[in-house]
Amino acid sequence: MKIKTKLNAGVGLLFFMIIILSVVGGWFIYQLKKDTQNILVANYNTLQYSRNMLLSLEEIDSQPFAVKEFQKNLKLQSRNITESGEKEVTQNIISHFSELNKNPKNENLKSVIRKDIAELMQLNMNAIQIKSGIANTTAESAIAVISIAGTLCFLIAFILMINLPSNIANPIRELTLSIHQIAQQNYKERVQFEGNSEFGELAKSFNTMAEKLQEYSESRIDKILKGKKRIETLIDNMHDAVIGIDENRKVLFVNDEALKISGLKKEQFVGKQIQDVAVRNDLVRDLIREIIDPEIQKNNDNLLKIFVEGKENYFEKEIVDINVLPTGEDSKRFIGQVIMLRNITPFKELDLAKTHFMGTVSHEFKTPISSIQMGVQLLENIRIGELNDEQQKLVSGIKDDTFRLLKITGELLNLTQLETGVVQLNIKPTDIHEMVESVIAGNQSLADHKKITIKSHIDTDIQLVNADYEKTSWVLSNILSNAIRYSYENSEVEVKVEKDNEDEIIFSVKDHGYGIEDQYLDKVFTRYFRIPGTKAEGTGLGLSISKEFIEAQGGNISVRSEIGSGSIFYFSLKA
Repeated sequence: MKIKTKLNAGVGLLFFMIIILSVVGGWFIYQLKKDTQNILVANYNTLQYSRNMLLSLEEIDSQPFAVKEFQKNLKLQSRNITESGEKEVTQNIISHFSELNKNPKNENLKSVIRKDIAELMQLNMNAIQIKSGIANTTAESAIAVISIAGTLCFLIAFILMINLPSNIANPIRELTLSIHQIAQQNYKERVQFEGNSEFGELAKSFNTMAEKLQEYSESRIDKILKGKKRIETLIDNMHDAVIGIDENRKVLFVNDEALKISGLKKEQFVGKQIQDVAVRNDLVRDLIREIIDPEIQKNNDNLLKIFVEGKENYFEKEIVDINVLPTGEDSKRFIGQVIMLRNITPFKELDLAKTHFMGTVSHEFKTPISSIQMGVQLLENIRIGELNDEQQKLVSGIKDDTFRLLKITGELLNLTQLETGVVQLNIKPTDIHEMVESVIAGNQSLADHKKITIKSHIDTDIQLVNADYEKTSWVLSNILSNAIRYSYENSEVEVKVEKDNEDEIIFSVKDHGYGIEDQYLDKVFTRYFRIPGTKAEGTGLGLSISKEFIEAQGGNISVRSEIGSGSIFYFSLKA
């Protein structure tokens, strides 16, 4: 039988039994309601009327309204005749009460009326007993029938509860266990379900799949081994040191380059816990430090200096997490890490050679450039001789080019100092007013050329900043000259110095130029970067050098910009 048919039959049978039980219970409840309604409406009301008539009869002599009260209840009783003999007794009460109205002092009539009322009450009491018996019989029948029906429903439900879930769950459990076996590459696993249900068809498909997987596994094992050998050979012949560990930090492989750098043998590495190897080897201990404690990675320098075969070598460390997505699953699983050491010694040597070359050339350039500047100043002196318009234009162009060359050589010298780490900082309390005035004076001619007004504002409650006067002035001057160059003519450039809190002084320069697009804001402090499409000349080094000068003093530098409104460059230093 199909699973769907079983479920429909079981649930349908339960539904049918529930309907039958509900109908039977409802019918018996209706019968009980009808029986009790007869007692309450007919007999109980007659007893109430009879009681009221007895009370009124006792008060006829003393209370004027007692007669009306008696007549009222007698009238109600005459409309509520439901039992055999009740009509005759009621007529007797009416007749005797009429005679009593004619002769109110006749006590015998009162006694007769009392007997009539008592007989009426007795008739209804007997009727109540009879109807109560009928109601009890109905209730007992209801209990019996409902109990039988409920027991039958319980037995059917119990049988379904025992058999139906197991008929569905057991094959699923067996299939799940078999799937786990297949997932663990036990392709010989098979499932056997009897019958022609969906599980039988599923078992047939599962067994077919397992047979194909077994056949595929047995036919591909040789190729897998060859592929493993190829990968091992490739790793062994890499010029970079490579160490592989699994998710439990057990060393899976290590190539010859890593063995040469560490000075260990392969049997001391492979199959061992990496932390156990680190106990006996300082290099391995440095390599796995951030694996053991991930928080170290935040302040960890990935450049390592290692002596190999008596020579100083530089290596760049990289730790790669290996995460795989198992077939049929939705989330990746971590299975290990690979530690790589890239030998960057040749690049480091070239970088140092480049730095020394730039420093030498920049230093050598300063002397002839200074001589050219001096010659230009002499040519501009009237005592040497007057120049015609064309000669003055040539001298002016030479002067501008000389200034630009001198600025470039200065930036290159600063860059070489930063790269070689020979920058000497002279941090001390520095007069802010003197620094700002000096920087503005140095850039005034450039501002006048573009008819730009330089405005400055320094908070009255600040006087000193803890900084290197020369380096900080250079940074402020570089930012101010950039602001002038990128501002529109006849505009303003604002220089502000404010106290952010008790510990920091904020220097800011605001221009009124085009502004910087959002996509370039995080790149303007990168070396050699220039915003595409800008016409102003430059090397792209000024802001990157400014950033390193400020950060070397423990400060921060940043920029805010809005297209069409200009930019604000600002940096902070300790008060």
